[in-house]
Amino acid sequence: MRETTKEAAGAGLGQHLLPLEPQFRERVWGGQRLRAADPPVGEAWIAYGESVVATGPLAGRKLADLAAEHGAELLGSSVHDRYGRHFPLLAKILDCADWLSVQVHPTDEQARRMVGPEEFGKTEAWFFIEAKPDARILLGVRPGTTAAELASAIREGLVAEIAEKVPVRSGQAVLVPAGTLHALGPGLLLYEIQQESDTTYRAYDWGRPQSTGRKLHIEESVEVTTTDEPPKPTTPVVAGASGTADAIDCPYFDLDLAGVGATPQLLDTGGRSFHILTAIEGAAEIHVGAEVVRLERFETALVAGATGIYRIHAAGGTATLLKVSVPV
Repeated sequence: MRETTKEAAGAGLGQHLLPLEPQFRERVWGGQRLRAADPPVGEAWIAYGESVVATGPLAGRKLADLAAEHGAELLGSSVHDRYGRHFPLLAKILDCADWLSVQVHPTDEQARRMVGPEEFGKTEAWFFIEAKPDARILLGVRPGTTAAELASAIREGLVAEIAEKVPVRSGQAVLVPAGTLHALGPGLLLYEIQQESDTTYRAYDWGRPQSTGRKLHIEESVEVTTTDEPPKPTTPVVAGASGTADAIDCPYFDLDLAGVGATPQLLDTGGRSFHILTAIEGAAEIHVGAEVVRLERFETALVAGATGIYRIHAAGGTATLLKVSVPV
């Protein structure tokens, strides 16, 4: 990640383009595409409260601390009104070489009741950057499954047998509402955006031995899993070389696919919500006044909510990015 920057005019945050350092997590199901390592790396946490600014005047500072100090300037006025000085999202890139556990997440109400009064639930969404031809996920339960059948399957270790198996392709996106039974399968490289909560209830883990960090949560899974039919995967398409397409819209986040060709793209925070930008194909330059950040593939930057209009340029040829904001 290469940056040239000058401080934004005026006092306050002092830097409105914040390149972020990825934080890698070893996972038993991980692969080698994010970083060659043994044990394998399954996740790169690329934007959340504990993310550290990589370069510029704020290098070494955490987003959570900057949000606490600068409030609406960093988060945007609408995000600040809704969440106070709390950074509300978590973005990751996942490399799945094996099945993840079959799991479920609580709603906001359930998280407050079951975990703690300050906790949030976890609705999430996936964008599949790469998917092998036979890639599948588990998403929801088979139509006609009753609540009693679901509870019995979870308790008897048979939940994978009643889960709905869904084939997925590169370029597809899918929303996973809280309460939805789900699992990612092998052969997937994907972007995940979610509420900033790491509350996960494992209903089944493919016979892997339980450990302190990988316990099953049988009764919690029974309580929060629903039989509701989840949304189907969709394929957002950008019209032309430069433009955006809606990938996911939900109450907690909006995920857009952005393409940049010969013509720069103008985007606008409107002063209301920060933007998270991640390059997934090619390289791009982000311009905010005199500040410039170059993103190579899988690199991420946050555009402060107070920024307003900014520009994205392809750094040679074309580039594709994912953009996340909080609905306002």
